[in-house]
Amino acid sequence: MAPTPTQTDGDSTEYFNGNDNMNTLTNRIDERGVLFLCMNRPEVHNAFDAEMIRELTGALLSADRDEAVRLIVITGTGSCFSAGADLNWMRSLVTASQDENERDALRLAKLMRSLNYLSKPTLARINGAAFGGGLGLIAACDITIAVDNAIFGLTEARLGLAPAVISPYVIRRIGETHARRYFLSGERFDSQRAYDIGLIQQTVAAGRLDEVVEAIIDQILKSGPLAVTHCKQLVFKIAGHSAESQEITDKYTADLIARLRVSGEGQEGLAAFLEKRKPGWVKD
Repeated sequence: MAPTPTQTDGDSTEYFNGNDNMNTLTNRIDERGVLFLCMNRPEVHNAFDAEMIRELTGALLSADRDEAVRLIVITGTGSCFSAGADLNWMRSLVTASQDENERDALRLAKLMRSLNYLSKPTLARINGAAFGGGLGLIAACDITIAVDNAIFGLTEARLGLAPAVISPYVIRRIGETHARRYFLSGERFDSQRAYDIGLIQQTVAAGRLDEVVEAIIDQILKSGPLAVTHCKQLVFKIAGHSAESQEITDKYTADLIARLRVSGEGQEGLAAFLEKRKPGWVKD
């Protein structure tokens, strides 16, 4: 059964994922069939937790089945796009078993895979900083537009971890050369650098973000919906990957991050982060 839109005003409707009200997302679909999904946890910079992963995955899969939806825009509430993993979520991972960590990682992997291989076009409206999994969401979108003062980072290695689950999408975006620098160093970089390495396709002043996003939406909506779907599938086919092949890779990346989380180094890195101190391998 297709999701049920509920009227909210003359131009748009609120979009529900099945029978569940969503706690971590705001959402609306306008009269053109553009679905806006907004991560709505500004108090934690739109950081991921298990609930957000579940709700975002469900909303994307529901939208993919709904013929009324022609395009999905993903953005964040407030001044950040997404800070990556939520602090309380990370705290729970410290005491979780390897099997529990792997199941958790597979849920994140399903979100990234669902977004990347969605049949509808996707656009990341990057309104601010993005780290870790938030950067992964960007890499899995078709079109990526960022404000020119945004900051990005793949900081997992500084916690004794790796950007395992998001790595297939990030590497396809920025290439092996840049991945080998930013995966290893964990350094932050600005919007211009993100554009230079291919993570984002356009940078704009914050005051023009919506104007530019709307212009791109208008261009996409001029293309036939079926043609757009086949164009996406064409890219994946020629590039040599698919949702099915990605699911196999996901088993490897989920196993890797689970092993790192329960390792001595991973435990020390997470503990140091939570305790706001340097990990043992950093010497003064």
